Amino acid sequence: MKRIIVCCTVFWLSSNSIKAQQKATDVTAPLHALQPDYPVPYIIPAEKDIKSVLDRVFHYLDSVTPPSFINRQTNAVLANGVAPDSNSMFKQGDFRLTSYEWGVTYSGMLLVSETSGDNKYKEYTKKRLELISGALHAFRALYQSNPKNSNPLRHVIEPKALDDAGAMCAASIKLLRLGASPTLRPMIDNYINFVFTGQQRFADGTLARNRPQMNTLWLDDLYMSVPALAQMGKLTGDKKYYDDAVRQILQFSQRMFNKQLGVYMHGWVEGMNVHPEFHWARANGWAIMAMVELLSVLPENHAGRDKVIRLLQEHIKGIASFQSSRGFWHQLLDRNDSYLETSATAIFTYCIAKAINQGWIDKLTYGPMCLLGWNAVATKVNDKGQVEGTCVGTGMAFDPAFYYYRPVNVYAAHGYGPVLLAGGEMIQLLHNYSFEINDSSIQLKPVKK
Repeated sequence: MKRIIVCCTVFWLSSNSIKAQQKATDVTAPLHALQPDYPVPYIIPAEKDIKSVLDRVFHYLDSVTPPSFINRQTNAVLANGVAPDSNSMFKQGDFRLTSYEWGVTYSGMLLVSETSGDNKYKEYTKKRLELISGALHAFRALYQSNPKNSNPLRHVIEPKALDDAGAMCAASIKLLRLGASPTLRPMIDNYINFVFTGQQRFADGTLARNRPQMNTLWLDDLYMSVPALAQMGKLTGDKKYYDDAVRQILQFSQRMFNKQLGVYMHGWVEGMNVHPEFHWARANGWAIMAMVELLSVLPENHAGRDKVIRLLQEHIKGIASFQSSRGFWHQLLDRNDSYLETSATAIFTYCIAKAINQGWIDKLTYGPMCLLGWNAVATKVNDKGQVEGTCVGTGMAFDPAFYYYRPVNVYAAHGYGPVLLAGGEMIQLLHNYSFEINDSSIQLKPVKK
């Protein structure tokens, strides 16, 4: 009898469940409020949750980038005041402390410290940049005694490319302006001297390289030069640095900006009659970041300021049109069958949020896509604090396969600085503006008049 009752009960519940489902019609249920199956969180992130992601990144990086020199034979730490020799090296970690990627990371650490109030991020940058600048004189003497000797500061002493100088210079100036040790200044001067006078240029002053072809423009070089020039202008008040920074933005854009798409090609070669356009995402990230870094310090009365703002607005409009349904941007912006890439997504999130916070673009239009971009990026920071889905270092090519099949790796250093910058600026965005779910979508909360 009990068995019959149980069976009848199950049947009754099942029948009523089916009837309930059948009754969910446009008349009986608010279908517009049904929860979609979003592949990434469609939420308004809380500041504490953003900070939690950033803290995971911080603790990972702090543990794998030891700030010390050692003897490669004995592993003994090189004490202060002890002259280095050809056995002196950085204590090995997962990343290089003097690379351009780490220049971006240092800037990201400083921003997070500023917007979150957490001083450990600033101390991370201070400890490492002052280690390098404090040892520079001794390692330069070693280099001058025998340039062929192993020397961990070789590219600091004698930069060979903008990659060696620009991002590190910009981060060092930012730190110096926050009251860091004066030992940073000789390193800064050495870096900026290369950017301003040492790098190859076209006749009109546009910064160029001779690879992979003679007289080639790399869009990446906007970031490898402009923030350093802009920061040097801020540090010294010398207009020539601002002028050069603006010149680079305008002259690169004249050759490389696709006005119909609102994005840049990756490379431009002087000897080509037709310029193949591959709109690589991270290169577009370097370009937009160069603009926001410049505008952050460029005097309001500078003659080129309005032109740079207009370019920034056009570029953001173009970038926005290519954001995917998952919040990420593709490796090649306008090719949806290329993979979704983390570092570019983080850079775009940072720059669009920065432009909103500074009032350069419409907050109502672009605010929600920043939240979507950050939510996407946050899914790529694993429990260990590593950033997944970042394209490794990438040269220039004139065929699609090269970009489509570039590997991704958690040790691609390009992902960490952008994630810190994006998180830091998102914290500031949440300080400045309130968001809400309105008719199921994320909207900037209107201010009641």
